[in-house]
Amino acid sequence: MSSAISSECTSDVPGAESIVNISCYLFVPLDNLAERRATIYQKAEQLGLRGTVLLSSEGINLFVAARREAIDQFVAFLRSDPALAELQPKESVSEYQPFNRMLVKIRQEIIAFGVDGVDPIRKTSPKLPARELRKWLDEGRRVHLLDVRNDYEYDLGTFDNAIRMDLDHFRNFPAAVDRLPEELKNEPVVMFCTGGIRCEKAGPYMEQAGFQQVYQLDGGILKYFEEVGGEHYHGECFVFDQRVAVDPALKETPTTQCYACQAVVTPEEQASPKYVAGKSCPSCYLEPEQRLARQLNLRQQQVEQLTATLPGSQPYFNSRPLNVPERFAGFTLIDFLAAWHPQVTREEWLQRIQDSLIVPGIRHRRRLRGGKQPAETLPLSPDRIVREGERFDNLLPGTVEPDVNGAIRFLYEDEHLIVISKPAPLPMHASGRFNRNTLRYLINQIYYPERPHMVHRLDANTSGVLVLCRRQWVARMIQPQFENRTVAKTYVAKVHGHPPDDQFSCDHSLSADAQEGGLRLIVPTGEGDSALTRFEVLQRLDDGTSLVLAFPITGRTNQIRAHLWSLGFPVCGDPAYLQNGKTGTNHSLLPSEPPMCLHADSIRLKNVSGEQCTFSAPRPQWAVIDL
Repeated sequence: MSSAISSECTSDVPGAESIVNISCYLFVPLDNLAERRATIYQKAEQLGLRGTVLLSSEGINLFVAARREAIDQFVAFLRSDPALAELQPKESVSEYQPFNRMLVKIRQEIIAFGVDGVDPIRKTSPKLPARELRKWLDEGRRVHLLDVRNDYEYDLGTFDNAIRMDLDHFRNFPAAVDRLPEELKNEPVVMFCTGGIRCEKAGPYMEQAGFQQVYQLDGGILKYFEEVGGEHYHGECFVFDQRVAVDPALKETPTTQCYACQAVVTPEEQASPKYVAGKSCPSCYLEPEQRLARQLNLRQQQVEQLTATLPGSQPYFNSRPLNVPERFAGFTLIDFLAAWHPQVTREEWLQRIQDSLIVPGIRHRRRLRGGKQPAETLPLSPDRIVREGERFDNLLPGTVEPDVNGAIRFLYEDEHLIVISKPAPLPMHASGRFNRNTLRYLINQIYYPERPHMVHRLDANTSGVLVLCRRQWVARMIQPQFENRTVAKTYVAKVHGHPPDDQFSCDHSLSADAQEGGLRLIVPTGEGDSALTRFEVLQRLDDGTSLVLAFPITGRTNQIRAHLWSLGFPVCGDPAYLQNGKTGTNHSLLPSEPPMCLHADSIRLKNVSGEQCTFSAPRPQWAVIDL
């Protein structure tokens, strides 16, 4: 856990004067960390420094930059603290300020290692000066050079014949030591890193592990460059600021770093078409198909984790809004509820009113508490007249929702669209018995803080392909295609009976509003919503059922189911449109019940670029054609 003081930098230090970059550390017992943090930050801000200072009970580690005068004053200020008098900064220069802001942080360790018993304040390995190492190498002395930095640092540049530790984080150093050849324990080993701080902990650890002749390159690679140049070193040295890397003359190189994966990117790699600044580099570039597959796999993991225990399966307090549409203005409360949600019986609504579970909406209650009009008494009267725009809350304490099928399958995703295969049964929106166990709730959790827009719908008991838009402006482009009937939709259904014709259609009108049981029923032409569906028989099965394709030309609620029912071929498993012209209720089935055999097979529409796209959902087992 850490705390920090910071300040944003809005521009580079002005003027042509070079910027001095310093880095240094000191392992020394420090107390009063909060006070030290405040005074150091105040001084750094006063002098216009940018960079980072890490404070810990084990010492200080810093890398900051400013003009020469400011740097000298800051170093003098730090050394005025007796505990920090021995600071020995390493310097390099740049033409611009390589840090964006000033940070002073308190950390558990000034270099994360996490190994007990390693305390550089008490003991470090012998330090080998840069000039002495060069002499050893010039003489060809037998010595093993050990690079304790991460792999990407090693790849950018290192000493000739240095041993690579295969590290992606310094915390993995102990495990890497275990992999070293046993014979190294009795031979001279000189370890090195960027500025020397990692070696302060790596050296004592190696001695604990049985290595007898361990040396630390004093001041690391940067001090070596400063004192003897680049002899016996090839490549560049990674530095942890905007310069990314410096050469043996301590000058910034053209090497950069990938924003996406943090890999270093050489000038040659920057010329690759796989390098897109801020997005990808040759190390992390994926072909579009690979990128999509990885993203879809991530989404599958998210939904599986979210639905391992369905969010509505644990009791919670639920409050569902009941907003009064204009057409219900002047209705009594009970008549409004029974007409607005006919899937709930009138008797159940009356009981909920009597139990004070139907209450004025939260805004109305706040207004009443403000004293602007007398509060309504509870329970409300079922004969109370409602007004358009008025809201009531349906209180549902201890809500436990029925089980649903949460096996959402992600088919496609880009910056504009999400395409899924919706399982069944799974309601799309909160209504009736469902709130959290809905597609809307699950999708919102996965894409938070986004709230993808659902531009068309499927019944709770219908499975198949569903398109969502990630932005409102995208929805404004896609949704009119559904309204204007330019979207081509194909469904597959298993129906009772054998239609006599291989191709047929139905244009029966449907009631504009849900009738008893939540059904849209067939009404005479001109009295409801016009509707048209074309059908094609795929296979007539021996058990008296058939597989048919359905092509809805219009998009009315329950259209395909009602049309097949009206023709005498109801969908198998449909709880509402039954055989022999009978009806039931349009309720959501349970996953344990036989499925309703209606599946949205494919959908074709234009994307935001105007290109025709077709998306298909895998068919359920009942829809597989028996060849």
